[in-house]
Amino acid sequence: MQQDKHPDYHPVVFRDRAAGYAFLTRSTAASDQTIEWDDGETYPVVDVEISSESHPFYTGKARTVDTEGRIARFERRYGEGASQVSPGSD
Repeated sequence: MQQDKHPDYHPVVFRDRAAGYAFLTRSTAASDQTIEWDDGETYPVVDVEISSESHPFYTGKARTVDTEGRIARFERRYGEGASQVSPGSD
């Protein structure tokens, strides 16, 4: 096996700021930021936008989309009849 061929594999903390959740695992990800973990050791920390704690598939909480507001905004912008245009009505 060739030496110095593989990246550095080390403990890293991944933190989901939206959910206030963090977990320690091993990864090749690098970061300049560090965090002190529960065991008293300092580890690099990588901030992520979505984790299993905040993703709708894993939590069972679907995000609601404001479709009514989008429709009202479209009708305000383009007029009441703009959404009811039939094809071939030139």
